[in-house]
Amino acid sequence: MTQKFHVLHQFIPAARANLSDEIWDYVMGAAETETTHKRNRLALDCLGLRPRVLRDVSNRDTTGSVLGHKLKMPVILAPIGSLQDMVEGGAATVAVAAAQAGVVQMVSSSASNSLEEVAEASDAVKIYQLYIRGDDDWVDDCVARAIDAGYVGLCLTVDLDLYGRRERDLAKSFTTTTQKTAIDQSFQERFSWRDVSRLKEKFDIPMMIKGIASGDDARLAVECGMDAVYASNHGGRQLDHGLGTMDFLPEIVDAVGARAEVIADGGIMRGSDIVKALCLGATSVGIGRMYVLAAAAAGAPGVVRVMELLHQELDTTLGLLGVRSLQELDGSYLAQARAVNQQKTYSVFPLLDEGY
Repeated sequence: MTQKFHVLHQFIPAARANLSDEIWDYVMGAAETETTHKRNRLALDCLGLRPRVLRDVSNRDTTGSVLGHKLKMPVILAPIGSLQDMVEGGAATVAVAAAQAGVVQMVSSSASNSLEEVAEASDAVKIYQLYIRGDDDWVDDCVARAIDAGYVGLCLTVDLDLYGRRERDLAKSFTTTTQKTAIDQSFQERFSWRDVSRLKEKFDIPMMIKGIASGDDARLAVECGMDAVYASNHGGRQLDHGLGTMDFLPEIVDAVGARAEVIADGGIMRGSDIVKALCLGATSVGIGRMYVLAAAAAGAPGVVRVMELLHQELDTTLGLLGVRSLQELDGSYLAQARAVNQQKTYSVFPLLDEGY
């Protein structure tokens, strides 16, 4: 069934048809004026690719790794807390797709599925993403359960001290099933670097911080012993008028150096987007809205198909750049360029405007 999807933009109308107006706006919306969200796309669109030729690209390698785990391509399915509102089975359904696609699943602690249920759903490489919703004992219990369930890493999301004002949702008085069951957020507001250090000292599991948007915080993360730094602005859904991730990613990479992995997300929806992030120094990327739309359109097979198409785009981009492996990518393959598409919901898929 999913073979009817020949290109990525075909998932958009299929997903739209399966989602209510409220859920659609929740997925596609962002905070207040949605400026940060638009800048994510603009930052990618303002990076031009500079190919080399006559390099013998007959053998290309798209493999990468996250926390030492080799993958078909260095892609993480970013944590989405309300997946159950978009696809039957929620995070467990996505776990099945992640295993088949050979990518990492980052499981949100806000998912309706328990972390154990998701762990049992497939043998995909999984990282547990934690929002702080309780005291130290509550946090420690969550981390211990994740370790026991076989998660390969712990991700602390730290850009949600306050819940961003997502006006599409507020105008409709809409809340997701996850938001309806959310408990006290004051613990997240008080969470600090001291707490990060405490967790690193207590637990033997690779750790990362998600929501880093400055070099100074990237350095602090590494000093706290983080194994990876996750550059992100929460898809533009938290702080409005922030920078696009690709605009601040070089600062993060420079601050981290070789001391930790660098993950980046923010508007990544094409294979060429993955290449651009890796050229800027990221070691892997997170993808959010694109796989959610695929799940809404066609369930787990839809997610697998989107990953296949992204892999095809990634492989093609590498070959046309004159590159044989992801490890060869660096800043020499990029240049600043003018964006050619108006920044809007579908700007990355211009053929939709033409009725394809």
